[in-house]
Amino acid sequence: MSKNLQLVTDPTKMGLGRSIAVLTSGGDAQGMNAAVRATVRVGLYTGAKVYFIHEGYQGLVDGGENIRPATWESVSMMLQLGGTVIGSARCKDFRAREGRMKAACNLVKLGITNLCVIGGDGSLTGANEFRTEWSALLADLLRAGKITDEEAKKSSHLNIVGMVGSIDNDFCGTDMTIGTDSALHRIIEVVDAITTTAQSHQRTFILEVMGRHCGYLALVSALACGADWVFIPEMPPDDGWEEHLCRRLANQRARGSRLNVIIVAEGAMSRDGKPISSDLIKKLVTDRLGFDTRTTVLGHVQRGGTPSAFDRILGSRMGVEAVMALLEATPDTPACVVSLSGNQAVRLPLMECVQVTKDVTAAMAEGRFEDAIKLRGKSFENNWNTYKLLAHINPPDVKSNINVAIINIGAPCAGMNAAVRAAVRMGFIQGHNMLAVHDGFDGLAHGQVEPINWTSVSGWTGLGGSMLGTKRTLPGKLMEEISQSISKYNIHALVIIGGFEAYVGGLEMVQAREKYEEMCIPMVVIPATVSNNVPGSDFSIGADTALNTITSVSSTTLVHIHAHIFEVVVHTLLCCCLQTCDRIKQSAAGTKRRVFLVETMGGYCGYLATMAGLAAGADAAYIFEEKFNIKDLEGNVEHLVEKMKTTVKRGLVLRNENSNANYTTDFIFNLYSEEGKGVFDCRKNVLGHMQQGGTPTPFDRNFGTKMGAKSVLWLTEKLKECYRHGRIFANTANSACVLGMKKRALTFQPLAELKGDTDFEHRIPKTQWWLKIRPIMKILAKYDIKLDTSEHAFMEHVIKKRNPLCN
Repeated sequence: MSKNLQLVTDPTKMGLGRSIAVLTSGGDAQGMNAAVRATVRVGLYTGAKVYFIHEGYQGLVDGGENIRPATWESVSMMLQLGGTVIGSARCKDFRAREGRMKAACNLVKLGITNLCVIGGDGSLTGANEFRTEWSALLADLLRAGKITDEEAKKSSHLNIVGMVGSIDNDFCGTDMTIGTDSALHRIIEVVDAITTTAQSHQRTFILEVMGRHCGYLALVSALACGADWVFIPEMPPDDGWEEHLCRRLANQRARGSRLNVIIVAEGAMSRDGKPISSDLIKKLVTDRLGFDTRTTVLGHVQRGGTPSAFDRILGSRMGVEAVMALLEATPDTPACVVSLSGNQAVRLPLMECVQVTKDVTAAMAEGRFEDAIKLRGKSFENNWNTYKLLAHINPPDVKSNINVAIINIGAPCAGMNAAVRAAVRMGFIQGHNMLAVHDGFDGLAHGQVEPINWTSVSGWTGLGGSMLGTKRTLPGKLMEEISQSISKYNIHALVIIGGFEAYVGGLEMVQAREKYEEMCIPMVVIPATVSNNVPGSDFSIGADTALNTITSVSSTTLVHIHAHIFEVVVHTLLCCCLQTCDRIKQSAAGTKRRVFLVETMGGYCGYLATMAGLAAGADAAYIFEEKFNIKDLEGNVEHLVEKMKTTVKRGLVLRNENSNANYTTDFIFNLYSEEGKGVFDCRKNVLGHMQQGGTPTPFDRNFGTKMGAKSVLWLTEKLKECYRHGRIFANTANSACVLGMKKRALTFQPLAELKGDTDFEHRIPKTQWWLKIRPIMKILAKYDIKLDTSEHAFMEHVIKKRNPLCN
């Protein structure tokens, strides 16, 4: 969108006199409902009329009751539901011109000239074809007397915007499609469950996952659980793979492993194009090795269940972007797909993405498998390369004689162990000696340092907490002892994994270089904290797991207010805290006119409260970064009082633990209870340290793995730069960095340079990207505020787009 247009456009009037329709098509995916909800509510916010098209393209062709006006209340209670509540159907009629004429007629009669399609590449390709022949369809309808000249003139152009809903993540141009993260949750839940029984009986488990033409689910699942082997359609195994697989499994058992896990994509094949099924692999392992082997085919369970926090947020953000793209489109604007790149929303020409997707299929069919991997995108390629490096021992012939120490600092969080495992194994591959430091800087000062090897970290990706042990102690007062330990154990480089304490501790060690030469070694800080408050990174390991815990509890609270859908999310309760959620369930079941107040962690950082609010559909989220007063609190109460007059007789409010010293959780609870008396009652829940516990989500496992591996690769290069006169000497600013994701890429930023962007008193960065999407949460909760349209994406091209986590 141009800068000039931004200055004159009032977002609440952008849609006046215009109509938008939304449909879901093809296979369902968790998170579609979040996208539908956001499209409807933001469309209404802009002043447009919004319509549901039920049953996908079939409903568009059939018309009638299948195309109905959408209201604000009609999309309530959708966020936590899987599938698509407006239905989806395969439609042969729409493939024929006659069917598309009927669809065009239905849209023209209702004055709908903006169509939002949520589906896969087939659904989006069909939408583009529909748009391309729109003028010809109108001309035919006009000649047939089915529409008038005035109707044809008013509907002279059709705008199309797509959102990709596909659990396979098989659409090129976007890092994650709606539904992929939730499908990974289902897969990893099964893998974690299988692991315990496999270890008990020393079994080999073969898990078949979806992915007929794309191996993303299989690959990321294998990376997240440390599988022994993965079969994906993009890269069939080399000839003779049977011998290689059996040798690898046997070696694993010989090293003491009690289980083997093999992940197979349903579209896996050999180099000569023959299918590789789970049954084929089972027969091979049983016949040649005699291992007790079991197979599990997940099937459609991967499409089921409640959407993850990631998919709810992704769907919501994409829905907002889709509406803006539709209303900003001109007759010359190509049909586009709204997409995710890092944490940025982008718009891409739809047919460019479709063409690259088709190129992948062609490459696989022609046996150009390396090209297929590259065409999937840099992120997919990096996932593949990382898996190959970390899954199997492949030490170099010559050792480096370099000692790299790994230490955890601050509060524990899910995903820390995945980062440690990746760092240890990547260090081993580089020929280094890896050292584990127990109990943080305290342990380093007091000599709690020991070698750690490849097998020591087996199975760590799925473990919560910190296996190395961690403390909040900073190194400042222990610098003398720490320098002695560095000298004693001949430590040449240091990987520091943790939260704000890790960042500050790294800074203190850099500052100590002036006094202690032992500190002149390369260091890298990997952000790992539920608070997501480390400068230099948009995301921290552990934040996604905490966000899912909060979202699960919050959504469960609201869902259970309606007894007839009481059982839908029972299984999510166990993922959080059974006792806490049972109490919520007991208090909420069958009641209406109730507001729940939930306190989240995060210190002074409001990331968890804000993103959980967006994911759970909260009415308000109080945070430190956005100051509020008693008038704001009163306004929120009035908002909830008005809400209780509608059919949506429930409310959810989140409060960051340090959002305000005076307006505490108890104060707000008492205020809401008093002011809402006779209209609604209020309940509160302080989640506490359950947000730090639990097994890591697939995102945190994958993110931690990539961060750990990349940190050691960077240290290896930095050690070469710092090798002088037969020893390591690193005293430049860029020899001690934070590794973090910034917008679309993993970057290394010197600790010293980040000081200027740090609020040390409140332990937060001075600039935080997520603050810009807070208005989305408020708009979706029906607050009368202005949306900053300057943050919406420009049209990009697939060839120019870079993927995150790819360096």
